[in-house]
Amino acid sequence: MIPFFDGHNDTLLRLLEAEGADKERAFIEGSKTGHIDLPRAKAAGMAGGFFAMFPPPLKTGQVAASNPGLEPNLPPELAWSDAMASTSGMTSVLLRLERADALAVCRNAGELRAAIARDTLAAIFHIEGAEAIDTEFRSLELLYAAGLRSIGLTWSRANAFGTGVPFRHNADPDIGPGLSDAGKELVRVCNGMGVMIDLSHLNAAGFRDVAAISNHPLVATHSNVHAISPHARNLTDWQLAAIAESKGIVGLNFATGFLRPDGKFVADTEIEVMVRHVDALVEALGEDGVALGSDFDGAMMPAVIGDVTGVPKLLQALLDKGYGEELVRKIALGNWMSMIERTIG
Repeated sequence: MIPFFDGHNDTLLRLLEAEGADKERAFIEGSKTGHIDLPRAKAAGMAGGFFAMFPPPLKTGQVAASNPGLEPNLPPELAWSDAMASTSGMTSVLLRLERADALAVCRNAGELRAAIARDTLAAIFHIEGAEAIDTEFRSLELLYAAGLRSIGLTWSRANAFGTGVPFRHNADPDIGPGLSDAGKELVRVCNGMGVMIDLSHLNAAGFRDVAAISNHPLVATHSNVHAISPHARNLTDWQLAAIAESKGIVGLNFATGFLRPDGKFVADTEIEVMVRHVDALVEALGEDGVALGSDFDGAMMPAVIGDVTGVPKLLQALLDKGYGEELVRKIALGNWMSMIERTIG
């Protein structure tokens, strides 16, 4: 079995929102809900992944902030206090899983390699949307001490640092303003600390700003090819070229609406369209620039994949397509290992 490392999952939010006091037991012992738990991850050959902290939008009736009017299809901005509350909750779930020896929170490439060598699920602490970071970066220091090593500057909304793209098909990501001054400074601070910057969900102007400021390779942990599926969340030709020039990486997103040319979020999506995106990514980025970024527990998956146990089917489809085993192993694990070493240290 080929081991793999996943560039993005929302499992911690699912566990945080689960009913019951012991939110970790179902993950450790296995359950019939969600896309990832420890038994299924082990059975599939999952070596680890980026475990995202995604501050969800407030429920109807709780929304206090208003949309800044930049894009009517973007959710309202989220207050720092609300984002920090949910992020703290997800952090506590992650750390309790570590104390239970269900996984290891890895703060550098050495710890990542050590966890994989001892067959422990390796977790990179990632934030999806920087709403929990204050503009003086005090909470960044706290979260870094807890293990934070990767930040997606935006989800698909605006925040103090930048603006995301709407969930819109047949749309270009070139919408809205670039990074704020605080957003530009956050990129510089993260570069200095060894925190990876994730471009997934960020709009085109913000992407350009990161490309101009960052001294790290450009990374999109869970995005696809706009030329195949013209969704605002996907990467256009010029974005892929910029990532390639920086010797960066893109993780293939399994979400059906970002895979399909028609943009439909339906489970009846063939594995061949996933392979088509991999083909295009390898052509644009080279063999060292392509990885996996499933979006498990955060999106509709193709039925043929289903959950984490379906990843070997994708890897086998790549082998069947004529990809050599060495390249498939790089896409599955090796390219993320290299990128983590080059950005996090």
